[in-house]
Amino acid sequence: MKLLATTTLLVLFSSSVFAQDAAKGAQLFATCVQCHGDQGHGDPAQQAPRIAGQHDWYLLSSLIAFKKGERQNPKMLPFIKNLTEKDFKDLAAYISGLN
Repeated sequence: MKLLATTTLLVLFSSSVFAQDAAKGAQLFATCVQCHGDQGHGDPAQQAPRIAGQHDWYLLSSLIAFKKGERQNPKMLPFIKNLTEKDFKDLAAYISGLN
């Protein structure tokens, strides 16, 4: 029963665990629109996937992996290499709210 209660609480609050400053994320997203579009729907010509509505934890882990070089994307790296983890969290909060 404790496990079920704990799991339920984690699920209910998981989106707020990473939620940061979505307004700051919107400002940071201004450089992302070149490839991902203003609504995050992606652009096949840029080989940029749809990112709108992805879970914040997935976006955060992806950004961290790109910056560390665990995932490769030479086009994206110049735009994120100077961003902090807090910036990534703000971006994730904003992007996850896009439809």
